[in-house]
Amino acid sequence: MKANFLYLILSLAVRHASAQVEQEIFWADVTIYVEGSTYYLTGTKGGNEGPPGFALLASKDLKTWAVPAKAIDSLGTILTKGDHTFGTKGFWAPQILNDKGTYYLTYTADEQTALAKSESLLGPFRQQEVRPIDGSQKNIDSYLFKDTDGSYYLYHVRFDKGNYLYVAEFDLKSGTINPQTLKRCFDQTEPWEATPNYKSAPIMEGPTVLKLKNKYYLFYSANHFQNIDYAIGYAVADSPYGPWVKYKNNPIIHRSIVGENGSGHGDLFEGIDKQLYYVYHIHNASDKVSPRRTRIVPVVKEWDEKESVYRFSVKGSEVIIPVMAAK
Repeated sequence: MKANFLYLILSLAVRHASAQVEQEIFWADVTIYVEGSTYYLTGTKGGNEGPPGFALLASKDLKTWAVPAKAIDSLGTILTKGDHTFGTKGFWAPQILNDKGTYYLTYTADEQTALAKSESLLGPFRQQEVRPIDGSQKNIDSYLFKDTDGSYYLYHVRFDKGNYLYVAEFDLKSGTINPQTLKRCFDQTEPWEATPNYKSAPIMEGPTVLKLKNKYYLFYSANHFQNIDYAIGYAVADSPYGPWVKYKNNPIIHRSIVGENGSGHGDLFEGIDKQLYYVYHIHNASDKVSPRRTRIVPVVKEWDEKESVYRFSVKGSEVIIPVMAAK
């Protein structure tokens, strides 16, 4: 076990050194949207990268990325503060959904979730009515899920002496939740969700939902993002509202598995090669959190015949370090 871990650390160090020749991507709270034969990456910008909002990068292989050829500007901007959009600061955690040819972008700004739309993946994403989805209280980290019956659900985080995951039925046309359906997904219950390396109130965030064989899989991050043990696990349910059963071998992405601190808050996606991947961020260095670095890891999906559920793990020795294409 120790030998394998040392090999993992060594291989990551070699990959990390080679990536320094090119420019790494310093985006957090990342997501990858796949269309045709191209991957599109967006997330929370790291550092001073243009005006507040979101940008988009494109890739054919998940390794080398560039601003799309037909982008609005040289930064790949898709949503900008003040351009018919909600928010003045704290533009975090975007997620893209295509529904019947219209692209929707959910995101966080001013510690509120918001919804913008565009007829083009490259934007600009704007709002007809500039407002948050639910301004009744603070909520962040939105994930818009469309069920197989056509229903929509908004998974997100609300503050209640900590960060907790919630779900509510969502009306895509009006851009609002049905407050009568609002439900907390689960509490902090497992040791890995609250390690002592950085003490904080309970934190569970960064949701992604996948439906397979009538089961719902909710992937989430736990611990404070500044904790070296910020990590990813998942839970399973028979309904989009739960009750959720957490996987007994969580976390599935953690520094002991991928070899880098603060590995969390990303998104699950199926690649062009039909391989599942998880894109996430890590700490900048062993002694520094920000700006956080972007990472991608292959995901293993295996059917558990006894429990009639899928089990997920990752190939920790095959982490991809995405970089910007040389100009």
